[in-house]
Amino acid sequence: MSDALAACGRAGSAPEFSAAAKVLLAEARLELTERLVAGAPVEALIAHYRTIIDALTVRAWTLTLGEQVPLVLVATGGYGRGELYPHSDVDILVCGSPEAQQARAEAVAGFFSLLWDCGLKLSQAVRSVDDCLAESRAEVATYTALLETRLLAGDAGIHDALKQAIESPEVYGAREYFEAKRDEQRRRHARFHNTADNLEPNLKDGPGGLRDFHTLNWLAKKLYGVPSLAGLVPLGLLGEAEWDALLRDWRIVARLRFGLHLLVKRPEERLLFDHQKRLAELYGLHDSPESLAVEQLMQAFFRAAAILLRINDRLLQRFEEHLAVEPAITPLADGYVLKNGYLLAADNRFAELGMPALLGLFRIWGSQDACKGLHSDTARGLAEALDTILPYGQQPEPARAAFMELVAQPHGVLSLQRMARLGVLARYLPEFGKVTGRMQYDLFHVYTVDQHTLNVLEYLRRFEQGRLDGFALPHEVFPRLRKPSLIWLAGLFHDIAKGRGGDHAELGAYDFLRFAAAHGLPSADAQLVEWLVRQHLLMSLTAQKSDISDPDVVNAFARTVADREHLDYLYVLTCADIAGTSPKLWNAFKDQLLADLYTATRYVLRVGLEHPLNAADIRADTRDMAMAALMDAGLDEAVIAALWDTFPEDAFLRYRPEQLVWQTQGILAAAGDTQVLVRELPGGDSLEVFVRTPNRDGIFSGLMATLDRLDLGVAHARVLLSIDGYALDNFVTLKGGHTPDAKRVAQTLQAALKDPASIRPAKHLLPIRLRHFKIAPRIEFSPSAADGRTLMSLVCADRPGLLAGIAYVLLQRKVRVHDARIATFGERAEDIFVLSDREDRAITDPDALHSLHEALLDYLQGRKP
Repeated sequence: MSDALAACGRAGSAPEFSAAAKVLLAEARLELTERLVAGAPVEALIAHYRTIIDALTVRAWTLTLGEQVPLVLVATGGYGRGELYPHSDVDILVCGSPEAQQARAEAVAGFFSLLWDCGLKLSQAVRSVDDCLAESRAEVATYTALLETRLLAGDAGIHDALKQAIESPEVYGAREYFEAKRDEQRRRHARFHNTADNLEPNLKDGPGGLRDFHTLNWLAKKLYGVPSLAGLVPLGLLGEAEWDALLRDWRIVARLRFGLHLLVKRPEERLLFDHQKRLAELYGLHDSPESLAVEQLMQAFFRAAAILLRINDRLLQRFEEHLAVEPAITPLADGYVLKNGYLLAADNRFAELGMPALLGLFRIWGSQDACKGLHSDTARGLAEALDTILPYGQQPEPARAAFMELVAQPHGVLSLQRMARLGVLARYLPEFGKVTGRMQYDLFHVYTVDQHTLNVLEYLRRFEQGRLDGFALPHEVFPRLRKPSLIWLAGLFHDIAKGRGGDHAELGAYDFLRFAAAHGLPSADAQLVEWLVRQHLLMSLTAQKSDISDPDVVNAFARTVADREHLDYLYVLTCADIAGTSPKLWNAFKDQLLADLYTATRYVLRVGLEHPLNAADIRADTRDMAMAALMDAGLDEAVIAALWDTFPEDAFLRYRPEQLVWQTQGILAAAGDTQVLVRELPGGDSLEVFVRTPNRDGIFSGLMATLDRLDLGVAHARVLLSIDGYALDNFVTLKGGHTPDAKRVAQTLQAALKDPASIRPAKHLLPIRLRHFKIAPRIEFSPSAADGRTLMSLVCADRPGLLAGIAYVLLQRKVRVHDARIATFGERAEDIFVLSDREDRAITDPDALHSLHEALLDYLQGRKP
């Protein structure tokens, strides 16, 4: 590389320089990659790259403008700070009087063009000092960029004048600048849902990213006149331990960003799934039995980002207090005050005071509804005490009792959330510490395990507070819970054993039993929470993967649950668990599904397990309730009965009474052989579709292809055949971003039913995110199923148009679909279909099953369109 650098220095023309610079940059980035892999400190990598860019810009300046010019070349922004990444913008300013600019306009343009030709991405400006001041007053981002300038070439006097002008308090007052940068950060964090635990984080702009560190530096510069954050340590505004933590975690994030730029060869700031795996390989990480290499890489980031965020919050509060005119003090009990709305302890030496003082802090905090948070001095004292906190197994009995007393308080769940966010819970409960910052490399879980746990606790807290939009029953069930503290503990422990290998539910249940024994929980309470942790997936899997209209399914679930208390706790926990997994996972269909299972199970438990649900009784009850509602609406009983005489008996088992009311009203009100009904379900995220049309092959396939084209994902399908030869198909669909309104959906489906067998599924490109998750398809057939049909279970990678493609393959193989249960878990589809041949008989011929299996594999593996 030294030869390429020397060649740039010798270049006597722009073409020679450009050619040599391209070689230099390519060799430099290759060398930087090798040094990164070898473990070189990120500061050294950044400094080395900056030195190279400095040499290129200065040489290009000399080559195009000469040695002595009444202009100055200044590095600004990140480049001015000296923190330059391999594909970052090179921020430069040419500053001088308007006359000097005009006289050398052509040469300056040539200078910029030369650097662009070399392959550098510039962010350039040509301004006078007065221009810089005017733009700084108008735009805080410009002012911030000019706070960090570095002289590269030209008239040093102009640079001195620029610095003096920018640093004048008349340009931006300290309070004005603080509020502008704080508000800017809040808006930026909001774009990322105010959490650092997004599984494809933005290393630069996301919460806990490099921009938060830079914001603290800018404010330290402006408010205290220090060159960097380190200058706050001698002033007592930043503890040495805090500075060490900031520097350590900046290095982790900066190193990731440096490696990401080298890896993708462009200024990428988002650590996408594809980049995560490759970056882990670049760093030489290896999979272990406990975690994948990519999960190790990301856990280090999430832990670093969390600490950066904590210290960022503390310092912003200190800066705010520095600017306050006069503190407002409100005395509280036990040596605490509210200072400007923040909770401040008279004695912040928690490392010496021990666990009782820390728990007392959270107890007082929970009792103060108007408290804005911890005072920065108290938060700093808490952070310095973290290393002294012993695991609960080594704590004295009074400390363990105080912990349980805290959890049992009305604000117990808030205290758990706060202890988790501030790092206390990870110390006291080491099992939680292991999942702190732990990601799961899939598309189902969009948060780290600890953030998911906090989400679950938040939903549980909101269920306690009352009705929550999108949830039918949790607010009604929650008041029946004997002890809310038990559901907090179940939420805390339900995923605590993720990533250890084995069944995390079983391991987590064992963890809880040890915790319960150490904390003296009553036996009945301990057994209930242990059961909830061990069975926390039971209700979700039963609802999504089994036919809950089948009395045998409900009876088996009721036998496992055994009593109303277990059912109530499990239902509330399940709703919170699903909703806390992803913002997109909870919907009206899942809400209804779980509510139906809860209601049916509650009935079984009420009449007694010795009296299981009976299909005939369910049909009779459904018929009676639907009939009463229809007659109340003014319909004639005989007309209703005549229509229902054509319905199969299973219609009164598979549909709820209100669905039968909707279907019956729609059929009786419409003319013609084909009726299509579409309605929006509560919550606005789902549509229910009912089709009655003369039965013929191809209906299911044509409907699936059309729904896919309408950007509707099918979550549930009921395919029945009437006694008089009509298909009665009911679908619950999830809206996409381009789904038309219900009326347009109905019209499109009506048109498709004129010749459904002719409709081929649309072709889709596989989204980039799905290309990184390979799941080998698994297809299994049960030799017999209910009603003499065949059950097909299919597990494969999800993708757009999957169900439409499967339906088309089944049509081509002359197979009929009678029912479908659709379950998608991130990148993984787990679907169940009830099939028959064209004579509505089970498919029993081994050759036919083998042929169908191969045809589906061909489609799923892309061997056929």
